[in-house]
Amino acid sequence: MDIEKNIREAVMKYSDTLYKVCIVILCNEQDVQDAIQETFCRYLEKRPEFRDEEHEKAWLIRVATNVCRDMIRFRIRHPKVAIDEVENILVAPEQKETLKELLELPVKQKTVIYLHYVEGYQIKEIADILGITESAVKVRLLRGRKQMRDMVKMEGGV
Repeated sequence: MDIEKNIREAVMKYSDTLYKVCIVILCNEQDVQDAIQETFCRYLEKRPEFRDEEHEKAWLIRVATNVCRDMIRFRIRHPKVAIDEVENILVAPEQKETLKELLELPVKQKTVIYLHYVEGYQIKEIADILGITESAVKVRLLRGRKQMRDMVKMEGGV
């Protein structure tokens, strides 16, 4: 319970400081929230011993700046693509409607359908990648295909 008390106190004491540090580095509200959360998660994971409050504050600021730098590196390596641009990148013009339907599916169905039909993975491989059973992959494929068929019927007015 002591660590819970420590984390609550640290959040109360240092959130504003960490917010200010992170916003200057990231310039993005959502990323700042993620960075602060990740900083406190590391605090929980590491459970460091501090000499005093200044040492604790310095450690949190250091971790937060490192998290921010990691996020910036990730952004550079993995630039965001607008959903409109995804259509142009992933598929030929005649496949755009199918992609729109795929993107509307729930994540579980969308993932297995994409891996199976677009990336060409077999059911066993998908099960291994996602850490689920082969039967779960089959069920998700079945449900995803059914939902896509239903969407086509609704759009076509059939």
